[in-house]
Amino acid sequence: MPTPDLLTAELTLTGRITTASNATFLGSIGDAAVIYKPVAGERPLWDFPDGVLAHREMAAYLVSEILGWNVVPRTWLRDGPLGEGMVQLWQETDLAQNAVDLVATGEVPKTGWKQVLEGQDENGSMVALIHEDSPALRRMAVFDVLVNNADRKGDHILAMEDGHRHGVDHGLTFHSDHKLRTVLWGWLGDPLTSEELDGIDRLSEALHGELGHELADLLSADEIAALAARCTRMRSSGRFPAPSGEMPAVPWPLF
Repeated sequence: MPTPDLLTAELTLTGRITTASNATFLGSIGDAAVIYKPVAGERPLWDFPDGVLAHREMAAYLVSEILGWNVVPRTWLRDGPLGEGMVQLWQETDLAQNAVDLVATGEVPKTGWKQVLEGQDENGSMVALIHEDSPALRRMAVFDVLVNNADRKGDHILAMEDGHRHGVDHGLTFHSDHKLRTVLWGWLGDPLTSEELDGIDRLSEALHGELGHELADLLSADEIAALAARCTRMRSSGRFPAPSGEMPAVPWPLF
């Protein structure tokens, strides 16, 4: 049986993710399981233009592809049962793995993990927000800085069985103003690796070519210019940045 064309074959809805802020559906295109987010189901936001979250998800995928780190699962724009929207291949995660976790402050592992912050849980007990110290998660943190991700929650990181980590839910990205809010602050001030620097160089160069033309259909000129400026700034410093601005440095809720 031939593989269905993911762009044109029928998209059938099979369920809805009711915990999502915007309308988010499970679906299938032939044998391929997908996530479908119709533009018509996007809720208005005070700080992002209306009806563009799907475009930002697509732009995030294009940047991920240029970086070559497979952060964002395959994503595309197409028509569906509820109109145009973002479609993304479903990922089967390993439920036994947690890339980000909350643990009692006295139980933070001594190796393999980074602590981000401490606080009190709903019972008044002291807990620490931690994330694993892995190359895959480091690359995601670099990606988030570059795309100006305003919503990197713990549940937006998919732990795959082979150790890879995918990032999802990239509607709140690419704002021209600084919006970075993430749970991945564990490498604050650490120098970037040569692989990470090479990725930034690839992205900077691609913005002057085909990627720049593709992004022009998805983002404003100011947003593309701000992306280029973030590449230059991060490449020049060669380090993970510190939080800045008046907005909270982490999203809420954390997961």
